[in-house]
Amino acid sequence: MNQTLLSSFGTPFERVEHALSALREGRGVMVLDDEDRENEGDMIFPAETMTVEQMALTIRHGSGIVCLCITEDRRKQLDLPMMVENNTSAYGTGFTVTIEAAKGVTTGVSAADRVTTVRAAIADGAKPADLHRPGHVFPAARAAGRRSDPWRSY
Repeated sequence: MNQTLLSSFGTPFERVEHALSALREGRGVMVLDDEDRENEGDMIFPAETMTVEQMALTIRHGSGIVCLCITEDRRKQLDLPMMVENNTSAYGTGFTVTIEAAKGVTTGVSAADRVTTVRAAIADGAKPADLHRPGHVFPAARAAGRRSDPWRSY
């Protein structure tokens, strides 16, 4: 990433602090990866406070694919199998099977339905019966402490 372009937004440390502050306030951030990796940006919103309007923005101006980052413990709690047994994707993204809330949704495609699905998956005491499979939300699980790019030193 061209650091000169980003310098108007502060130092790398300041940009991270601004992003964390925005997330704490329920706002979203755009995280850009390296040109030598996927060369993409991810819109990130806190799942606990994501609004229907924020989800609609994500769907409309993103790829339409909505991912939900979950811990390995949450994946096990919800009994979500990995999408594939032998992950051969270039970056090893840990997608589970897709999900849909078992209650409170219609087709599962709308922004409101996807927010309902996210809330069902992250709820305290969430259980496998709270979710149907397949669905329109893509959970991605990582083992605790693992960076998405272990070969990079940040």
